[in-house]
Amino acid sequence: MKNAIIWFLLLLIGNLPAQELTGEQIIHKVNDLMNQETMYARMTMTIITTSGQERTFEYESWSKDFGEKNLIRYSKPRRVKDQAILMLNNADDIWAYFPRTKRVRKLATHAKKQKMQGSDFSYEDMGSGDAFINDFEATLAGEEEMEDHDCYKVELTKKKNSDSHYSRLVMWVIKENFVPVTIDYFDEDDSDRLLKRLVQYDIKEIGGVPTGMKLVMYSKEENKQTSMHILECKYNLPLDDNLFTERGMKK
Repeated sequence: MKNAIIWFLLLLIGNLPAQELTGEQIIHKVNDLMNQETMYARMTMTIITTSGQERTFEYESWSKDFGEKNLIRYSKPRRVKDQAILMLNNADDIWAYFPRTKRVRKLATHAKKQKMQGSDFSYEDMGSGDAFINDFEATLAGEEEMEDHDCYKVELTKKKNSDSHYSRLVMWVIKENFVPVTIDYFDEDDSDRLLKRLVQYDIKEIGGVPTGMKLVMYSKEENKQTSMHILECKYNLPLDDNLFTERGMKK
């Protein structure tokens, strides 16, 4: 009799529907994936202007403390070689180093929304760390196929105390690995005005972390786009805190 009851309970449990993840739970998984403890990458960034001209930069980037600290140092072209950008406190504090003058300049607070090297990526896009959790409320808006992946569709709405320059985001998250394969960014003052779309391509596992090897930001208001290609990437390697200082910018 006892065994019959156990089998009945197991059968009952097996027929229960799987518990659906909430929008908040999905975004926490996205955040954990994107913000590894440390990261090093060597990348190219190619800007295609409205006239069809291309400008390409090569740079190295380091991040630490799960995305709270970020350093970018350019190596090509020659005119920007050794220029560096330091972003701390999830890009709330930004410094720029210019090797010609050997000076470090702290950027104004509103610089967070400015474009990096005239690209379609802002400083906020590059160094905002826990922004998806801290700046937005997440709601599961359904499930859709995006870029040939089965995805969760998550709506992120800006919190009242947030200083994000986006009113909302719509994110398509791959169910299998929680990579945000596509993100739509909407204007700060008009939540219906789509500014740009980010798409990740060629997703590969690096050190056990699924990583988009190519990222493209498409401007929806201008005929232009910016693509980033990862040439080299390492996760969770030891990084000295001194790297994320004014002195570290100059090395």
